Amino acid sequence: MKPLRTRSEDRCFGGVQGFYEHASAACNGPMRFAVYRPPQAEHGRVPVLYFLSGLTCTDENFTVKAGAQRVAAELGLMLVVPDTSPRNTGIPGEADDEYLGAGAGMYVDATQLPWSTHFRMYTYVTLELPELIAANFAADMQRQSIFGHSMGGHGALTIALKNPQRYRSLSALAPICAPMRATWTQTAFTRYLGADRETWKPYDASELVSRQQFPGTILIDQGDADTHWNGLRPDLFEAACQQAGQPLALRLRAGYGHNYFFIATFVEDHLRHHAAALHA
Repeated sequence: MKPLRTRSEDRCFGGVQGFYEHASAACNGPMRFAVYRPPQAEHGRVPVLYFLSGLTCTDENFTVKAGAQRVAAELGLMLVVPDTSPRNTGIPGEADDEYLGAGAGMYVDATQLPWSTHFRMYTYVTLELPELIAANFAADMQRQSIFGHSMGGHGALTIALKNPQRYRSLSALAPICAPMRATWTQTAFTRYLGADRETWKPYDASELVSRQQFPGTILIDQGDADTHWNGLRPDLFEAACQQAGQPLALRLRAGYGHNYFFIATFVEDHLRHHAAALHA
């Protein structure tokens, strides 16, 4: 087993909600994540559902606010929630901008110094974290799915589109769908990936889907009162999916915004969407 430090563990809906820390090779420093083990994990391996969180979040926001454990316990799903970035790396100004650095890893592998020394969240989520889960928990790694919110929705979409055979299902809540055309991501992409916008395309879902489709219907919920709409642009992703022949269920939710009240309202729909694929 790869070493983990247990920060806390508590009983929750018959299972266990835990928070953990480990030394990350991908991010060259300590990383934190949360795992909910449903009661079924006491008797055998269970499918894994990753949730990627949004800007400024840690591994605790979704875990504490979304209320997902009750349904995960019913459905027998292990919920894995990583932090959104490395922290306390010593990079000057890493915590000065909510759209760059701490809490804003963007789920990319940075190629530009000084960020490339620590900010390798794509590798962390796709390789290192699954290895840790497989080694330390009763996880069935043949049954994995992924979803996320906002920046984490962007991460879920791009990661699954680039690894379509790894995940059985894919969904997002108010995802950043076209980061190349969103002002709140362009600065981070420039600092992490450089000025050549061609290097950004592998991290833009609206670009990726034209080259690689996901084998299943992508579910997206989006509030129509979301004040971040111009930074999200689900309409651009919808158009790209239509052109590529990618099945997409884009549901506009009347009156809902971008916060955890929105997430908590629709998280059960997403868990059931994933359970249908994971238990098929």
